Amino acid sequence: MPATHDYEHLLRGASLRVTRPRVAVLAAVYDQPHADTGSILDAVRERLGEVSQQAVYDVLGALTDAGLVRRIHPPGSVARYESRVGDNHHHVVCRSCGAIEDVDCVVGAAPCLTAADHTGYAIDEAEVVFHGLCPACSAAAASSPSTTPDPRESPRV
Repeated sequence: MPATHDYEHLLRGASLRVTRPRVAVLAAVYDQPHADTGSILDAVRERLGEVSQQAVYDVLGALTDAGLVRRIHPPGSVARYESRVGDNHHHVVCRSCGAIEDVDCVVGAAPCLTAADHTGYAIDEAEVVFHGLCPACSAAAASSPSTTPDPRESPRV
């Protein structure tokens, strides 16, 4: 986790004014990879006291637009935010508990996949979401086969 002055440096480097809410939101995203807005709001309020939900949404939008955070929206989940930006990594989502982890690029160079493209788009990014069971849910399923989730069901996130 970077120090406060590092968050301030990141904000200035993205031509954003340094404010306490921006620093607090950036710190929350770094502290909690793949956090939803509710978790980020709770962390910001713990750090600053009272802050509006709209203020946190506005800061997340500004940080996303500036490329300091990345917004992901795995199927069956609310939007999540992460500090790992600038690469074309993907995600794996546990079908049982909804845990999300990063997965490095499948091939190595963005966009990682070559689309059969006849539309004329200049594709520069691919978003791939893998689904499966995390180690804890796999172990629980192995010890109690009757609780194995139906892989066709969406994750509980």
